[in-house]
Amino acid sequence: MNRQANGWLEGVHRTPSPNCDERPDPEDIDLLVIHSISLPPGVFGGDEVEAFFQNRLDCEAHPYFREIANLQVSSHLFIQRDGHAQQFVPLNRRAWHAGLSCFDGREKCNDYSIGIELEGTDDATFTEAQYRTLAKLTRTIRALYPGITPERIIGHSDIAPDRKTDPGPGFEWERYRELVG
Repeated sequence: MNRQANGWLEGVHRTPSPNCDERPDPEDIDLLVIHSISLPPGVFGGDEVEAFFQNRLDCEAHPYFREIANLQVSSHLFIQRDGHAQQFVPLNRRAWHAGLSCFDGREKCNDYSIGIELEGTDDATFTEAQYRTLAKLTRTIRALYPGITPERIIGHSDIAPDRKTDPGPGFEWERYRELVG
């Protein structure tokens, strides 16, 4: 996997999201944020996350969808349970994944981070296929952005602890770090 000039990763399915914009400084990328998401919560395998990131979620299809109807969010990458990866936003653009956030005394993490969503929930375990894909993507991203050191790979809960708990206790950080190498 190599980055193309336009910020898309080769070998990753492109599913563009409108929920992004220009970064203040496209060269200032030094944080990788791991998230988890499933829609509806706890349900895996549908296309609802893709629809949500593309602002086309049928808000009448499930009661929970009405709660998130007005949100416009995205992530750079999404890894399904089978390890299939989708890219919604080019790496050189700002995806809207972190929300109100702060890391190492610096606010607005979307400005300088890359976000990867794993299909899952805080309390569910993630699949071997997801860990393998996540590790491969992480190695590629770190090669492209050397400022993303191991201590700058964190969970959503680390940058928004009062609002978020993902990827949650079901995420095995040690296992992930061993796979990344």
